Amino acid sequence: MSDPVLLTDGPDTGLVSHMRNPIAEQRLMVDGGGSVELSNREVLAISGVDRLGWLHSLTSQFLDGMEPGRTTTSLVLSPTGHVEHVLHGVDDGQTFWAWTEPGRGADLAAWLDSMRFMMRVEVALRPDMTVRWFGHDVAVSDGVVLDSEVAGGHEVILPVDAEIPGDADPVGVLAWEALRIAAGIPRIGLDTDDRTIPNEIGLYGTHMDKGCYRGQETVARVYNLGRPPRRLTLLQLDGSRAELPEVGADIHAGGRRVGAMGSSANHGVDGPIGLALVRRGVDVGLELEVDGIAAGQQPLVDPEVGLHVCPVV
Repeated sequence: MSDPVLLTDGPDTGLVSHMRNPIAEQRLMVDGGGSVELSNREVLAISGVDRLGWLHSLTSQFLDGMEPGRTTTSLVLSPTGHVEHVLHGVDDGQTFWAWTEPGRGADLAAWLDSMRFMMRVEVALRPDMTVRWFGHDVAVSDGVVLDSEVAGGHEVILPVDAEIPGDADPVGVLAWEALRIAAGIPRIGLDTDDRTIPNEIGLYGTHMDKGCYRGQETVARVYNLGRPPRRLTLLQLDGSRAELPEVGADIHAGGRRVGAMGSSANHGVDGPIGLALVRRGVDVGLELEVDGIAAGQQPLVDPEVGLHVCPVV
């Protein structure tokens, strides 16, 4: 087996970039195999009898009475409705286990802890636990299992020293990222910025039939009136250049700045692709340009109401 190649920059610095050919690794993942190290994700454990109703009141997702074993994604918003944190989690009947993006765990845990008041909950950041993605055909017997948004696999929260199943060939995060982007799944803090509201990313992690929570007024107002300021789009990038755009690079149309680039990757079927936030009013048929690279648009979000117009799997 080839020695792993590590990423040297970006939010996933230090993780395995690829083991062999990233395109072949994508095929392995789609076929149900593979194991991807996501050890830079930060794990939280929220316990106590009031945990689900309490989280329901604080976040954008419907969590009250959630049955054990159901995977969910929920956002923490600012008072003005801007996305601050994400929780990908599952409840096991006693504890709500969740992972969040790298570098965000301590702030998220501190904010949640500050909101406990008299509720019977405990919030713990768990550096002794890690996250790995496994293909849907890989037998996983240990850990807390979440349904993954990527390639129909599973994300498993398990001890950092846990053994990896022998039938799970290791693959790198380049393959995982390519499949995530192709599915239109945004990473909070990478494909979003400090001005992003849930409506701009297709109400990702947001339930529209629940009671009040922080930031709900903005979400409901934009949902009812339509017309979010920006919309998430999947870009089909010109493949004649080897390099991919930088995260945060300006996107132009006709010489005018119309958005900002998020993540990008080389997909085995679709070629170079990326996610971007562009102004709502930009014609979906207009060719864009980012870092000198031409880009066609595949709309992910209805510009009028902020809902996904393409299925997210």
